[in-house]
Amino acid sequence: MNRRVEPELLDTLPPDDPRALRSRQDLRRVNWWMGNHATMAQALGKNAGQASRDPILELGAGDGHFLLTVARKLSPGWAGVQATLLDRQLTISETTRQNFTALRWDVFTAMEDVFNWLPPPGAGRIILANLFLHHFEEAKLSELLQKIAGGGRLFIAVEPRRMALPALGGVLLALIGCNDVTRHDGAASIRAGFVDQEISALWPDKHRWHLTEQRSGLFSHLFIARRLH
Repeated sequence: MNRRVEPELLDTLPPDDPRALRSRQDLRRVNWWMGNHATMAQALGKNAGQASRDPILELGAGDGHFLLTVARKLSPGWAGVQATLLDRQLTISETTRQNFTALRWDVFTAMEDVFNWLPPPGAGRIILANLFLHHFEEAKLSELLQKIAGGGRLFIAVEPRRMALPALGGVLLALIGCNDVTRHDGAASIRAGFVDQEISALWPDKHRWHLTEQRSGLFSHLFIARRLH
């Protein structure tokens, strides 16, 4: 089955729409169900080295809860991290900010489109994305990966794994109580997900990077790009 990128409802709803609020709550359970927090924390621990010395940027950070959960899994060894949460519609609560502070993480926010983001000078940044890359067709995804490669030394993405029966994802989401927005977007995400080496094929300047791309668990797809020199 070929990739098919479709509009997702959560991206079109106002941040304070009740269905959007419910869907963001659903996504917390979906990430737990998919094991994405553990996958990201394990990949960071294995690939980042002296991570606390490097700033972290999360693309498509949403309400910040995903990175907060990852930070808790890495605590206490990752105290002193500086992290920036980037999204067009950031919905970071004061409680989430306080929870980051309790872990001794300094968190900053940037509300802008990722394609307007300008990578800062240097290549010491760690860049993360969770359930984000699948929103883009190949041309835009290639453009985004070019930016990421120019702005970091390590990039880790956890994405949906594309399967032959995307409607099954909606059924499973219904079984765990997700609303209509989450069920619709879940099926769309599976159709837009990745298999094999599809992200690696779009990565620029491959000889300067070590690329890892593989299935993770039952429903996720993991991509890691680590700069060699």
